Amino acid sequence: MTTKQPFKNITISGLPGAGSTTLLQGLKDALKYEGWKGFSGGEFMRSYAEEKGLFNKENKFHHNATHYEDEFDMKVDYGIREKVESEKNWIIESWLSGFMAQGVPGVLKVLMTCSSKAVRVDRIVNRDALTTDEALDHIDKRYKENLKKWQRVYAKEWKNWVVGKHGITTSDPIDFWRSELYDVVIDTYSTNQPEAVELVLDELKKKQTTIQKNQEEASCGGVCGSCPGC
Repeated sequence: MTTKQPFKNITISGLPGAGSTTLLQGLKDALKYEGWKGFSGGEFMRSYAEEKGLFNKENKFHHNATHYEDEFDMKVDYGIREKVESEKNWIIESWLSGFMAQGVPGVLKVLMTCSSKAVRVDRIVNRDALTTDEALDHIDKRYKENLKKWQRVYAKEWKNWVVGKHGITTSDPIDFWRSELYDVVIDTYSTNQPEAVELVLDELKKKQTTIQKNQEEASCGGVCGSCPGC
């Protein structure tokens, strides 16, 4: 009997204000004694931009991906893919981490959403000390500029990894946050952060339970009379 591979790594993707960074911290706390570790792509890129003088750390606005050369952007993103392919117990949060894990076995891909744009804007206002108009303008501009760049940079990867799967065709627009690309989709408008953490932990536990059950049935061969498969 073929058994499914348990989840070895977790990716968290989501647009600003959806709660992906908060989920990362929650999962790090919940899983730290089991050897899991976290990585925030946004924090890494921000540190790089400050170090290279591409971004002023006193600026209250978060920068967008156009601050980086294509080659550096791809190096970081492909580094995420290599990490989830060859290592384990990583929780990786970035806009594109779930996309970069497409087709990689053993990765639990989580998409954070917030169905209320007003709530997303309010979170940005509180996080970055912006006015409502500033936050609304900034998240819209940042989303459009990042998407435009990544649609150009990752057009080949989209075709190779996504087109032909999940009912997605060549005529569909490139959308890195389509729900079909993810294993778990959490709407933080109706789900608070402790509940979000539990949803992910439950998915990890459910997958591991299925693996153990299949392994027991496979080792028994259907003759013990006591396992679930007999």
